[in-house]
Amino acid sequence: MALTSSVKGEHPFNHLIDTLKDGDRKYFNPQKMNDARYDKLPLSIRVLLEAAIRKCDGFYVKEEDVHNILDWSEQQNVAEVPFPPARVLLQDFTGIPAMVDLAAMRDAVTKHGADPSLVNPVCPTDLIVDHSLQIDLNKCQGPPSRPSPARPTPRRGSQCGGERGSCSKGGCSDTPGRPATAVQQIENTPLLCPFHLQPVSDTYNHTFLTFFLRLSPFPLKWCSKAFKNVNVVPPDVGAVHQLNLEYLSQVVQESQGFIYPDSVVGTDSHTTMINGLGILGWGVGGIESEAVMLGQPISLTLPQVVGCRLVGSVNILATSIDIVLGITKHLRQAGIAGKFVEFFGPGMSQLSVPDRTTIANMCPEYNATVSFFPVDHVTLKHFKQTNFTEEKLELLEAYLKAVKLFRSYEDSSEDPQYSEVIEINLSSMVPHVSGPKRPQDRVAVSSMKEDFQSCLNEKVGFKGFHISKEKQESLVPFLHGGQEYELAHGSVVIAAVISCTNNCNPSVMLTAGLLAKKAVEAGLIVKPYIRTSLAPGSGMVTHYLNTSGVLPYLSQLGFEVIGYGCATCVGNTAPLPETVSEAIKEGDLVACGVLSGNRHFEGRLCDCVRANYLASPPLVVAYAIAGTVSINFEKEPLGVTSEGKEVYLRDVWPTREEVQQIEQDKVISSIFTELRARREKGNTFWNNLECPESVVFPWDPKSTYIRSPSFFNKLCKEVQPPQSIENAHALLFLGDKVTTDHISPAGSIARVSAAAKYLLSKRLTPREFNSYGARRGNDAVMTRGTFASIKLQNRLIGKPGPKTVHIPSGQTLDVFEAVERYQRDGIPLIILAGKQYGSGNSRDWAAKGPYLLGVRAVIAESFEKMHKNHLVGMGIAPLQFLPGQSADSLELCGKEKFTITLPEDLSPKQMLTVKTSSGKTFSVTTLFDNEMDVAFYRHGGLLRYVARTML
Repeated sequence: MALTSSVKGEHPFNHLIDTLKDGDRKYFNPQKMNDARYDKLPLSIRVLLEAAIRKCDGFYVKEEDVHNILDWSEQQNVAEVPFPPARVLLQDFTGIPAMVDLAAMRDAVTKHGADPSLVNPVCPTDLIVDHSLQIDLNKCQGPPSRPSPARPTPRRGSQCGGERGSCSKGGCSDTPGRPATAVQQIENTPLLCPFHLQPVSDTYNHTFLTFFLRLSPFPLKWCSKAFKNVNVVPPDVGAVHQLNLEYLSQVVQESQGFIYPDSVVGTDSHTTMINGLGILGWGVGGIESEAVMLGQPISLTLPQVVGCRLVGSVNILATSIDIVLGITKHLRQAGIAGKFVEFFGPGMSQLSVPDRTTIANMCPEYNATVSFFPVDHVTLKHFKQTNFTEEKLELLEAYLKAVKLFRSYEDSSEDPQYSEVIEINLSSMVPHVSGPKRPQDRVAVSSMKEDFQSCLNEKVGFKGFHISKEKQESLVPFLHGGQEYELAHGSVVIAAVISCTNNCNPSVMLTAGLLAKKAVEAGLIVKPYIRTSLAPGSGMVTHYLNTSGVLPYLSQLGFEVIGYGCATCVGNTAPLPETVSEAIKEGDLVACGVLSGNRHFEGRLCDCVRANYLASPPLVVAYAIAGTVSINFEKEPLGVTSEGKEVYLRDVWPTREEVQQIEQDKVISSIFTELRARREKGNTFWNNLECPESVVFPWDPKSTYIRSPSFFNKLCKEVQPPQSIENAHALLFLGDKVTTDHISPAGSIARVSAAAKYLLSKRLTPREFNSYGARRGNDAVMTRGTFASIKLQNRLIGKPGPKTVHIPSGQTLDVFEAVERYQRDGIPLIILAGKQYGSGNSRDWAAKGPYLLGVRAVIAESFEKMHKNHLVGMGIAPLQFLPGQSADSLELCGKEKFTITLPEDLSPKQMLTVKTSSGKTFSVTTLFDNEMDVAFYRHGGLLRYVARTML
């Protein structure tokens, strides 16, 4: 909901409610606090502040939290504050377990006579089905089907099964001496196999049918109908990060007559991309996402915000990829781990929205939490090409300006106060190529001629060819097509534009196309003996090159579409003309290949091509026209026309404004048109999938993927006082840095594991086991997989493996087998650990699994913060040894019995006493941060807390 009532009745910030000029839409206006500190807050912090004001209820969000955020300059890195985002984004790997938990909660409240339809996410939630698809057959190896006249016959010698799913060598290459023929199929490319231009329906149907059979016939379809505030996007519409950027983002949300900033937490690593649109968002784990769905805010330490000031003008030859990688490199070196980054400065106008989202997506590379780009005129221009109506754009702009969330970089007096400021000069982002043998050996284009010359001089190695001085000026004449040409060291003989690594930002492909257009119009050509090719990464690339009018010019220079798949960079290129190969061998020449792929080891493209360079697509075209890598583009002409006119690269290189304009007019609009059509059409399997209209989920007892979890067993209406943990045994005695991978593996299910035994009992074969990640909706599999890592170091047994000692009997057993015995005897369990327990990636089952195993508490020297929150959310007590103490210093062996007394008036950060059967007594601190944490623990976790509120 947009407006949350205080537990005291009246909303404490009602006096901040304001209306836009139309009078119909209300919003909370922080400026009405009349506090000068607001104007100095970073815009990302202003989003946190607005959310805290709007959601202030006296329990989850308190007035103190609002004032702490407003006092950011003093409270940064100190105060713990809540953040209630506007929506939750789930991919299916984490979304399915969340929906399973909600379905089980409906069962639980039904048993107590309550209305199950009351159980719904409080926060709007989008679940994108895109992660569970598994490729059993590649597109050219689908099931046999009837011959079709529409299916062209693969060229002689073609075969499947090559590297990365592409055709093997010779399968998709051109016949020597003949031009590429695949260009004839351009009109139909979105519907054809990217490798053999065959219809994909057989493989496509098999993949999606298998997907639905794996998961169960209708759980996701049922969720889309049964739950309010849940939007399930079926398969085949798009990837989660694509849909978040292009379809789900609102920038300004509207609910119950209130408008407020869009914000999101998501369980996909690409969630940070959304900050490029001026929408605050980042990735979280499964339990955090469930908590937000059920109304609990994210808890975070008020972050430091690093201002990244962009100045200068972009180098004329620098592409978007050069800029993104350059900025990423600067931020990586700046040491900004765990901080917010916010961009500002006069250079912002030169970054397109795709540039911004790409930079924001690179957050994991430089360890920032978010990289926030406030909405400005560039963003508004982008939105005009998307799904936003004119009315929505007017509302968006009016609201953001009213609450000062809209930026104009012309007036530096608007610049906020930051924790620190990093200045990046865009003119320092110079274009590079990589080579001649390894991708990590980067060379500035301006230094290319000198660097290649040094490579000729150097001894044979990663950067050397050791060509004697007297042979470095060798020229070898040869005939091709009845005309004489000359080859020298550095001559380009292969030039391949490959977009598989450039699809995230279409501007580089458009730059190549516009460069080709201008070069052709200037009268430049590519020598016919150079093996040129164009391998788009998808039919969409071909589509926007075609609609922008540049594809014919690329073709005229020899860059014709050869197909869709890995070709040149994996060695799948046609042999060089025989006369070219002979000339290279005769002069012992260091001939060159230039490509925009990601692999270029010596001899990989062709055994007679020793120097290979990775370059951006437009530079591939440029070096092909020049015919050599031994060129200084600033001082030497790119080529000479038939009239003898010298043409320099700067004469034909398109400006960023030209590229961005075509990107906006052709690419962005095409993408949104297609996405809208796919969303409206849906998936055939999904549309035809039938499911009951029941309020509670009809569990399929035969399903091994979806099962009702036991989180709500023995749920009673009244919360009981905290029960002391008496005579508990240590299930595991662990050391330092136990990761969530150790606790809950996500990979394949070992054939000798407890989970495997369970699946075998269900008559599954080992090849049908799949992975723990795919079976996260089945608690029987996941509990058996808890602590199943072969790398788990349990000090009770002294060697790695998923084993432990059943202390009463002294037997060494699988962890799950030991748990079954403890549960049969009614013995509570704890875990002893060292430093940084629960480090690594966020993983919901790393807390859910131990809870279902009967673990009541974890006593450790320190915890990873996110995992500690997960334990609290599942009703497991995180207890910390006192400073300077550990299991070793207390001389614990792990085989004692432990009694932990919990008082009825349990409070945050409380000291508790632990007594052991050996007579030792020591103290621990409860790591409950606030009363909310205590409430969750008293109820047995967040899920049980919410279920009781329904009762």
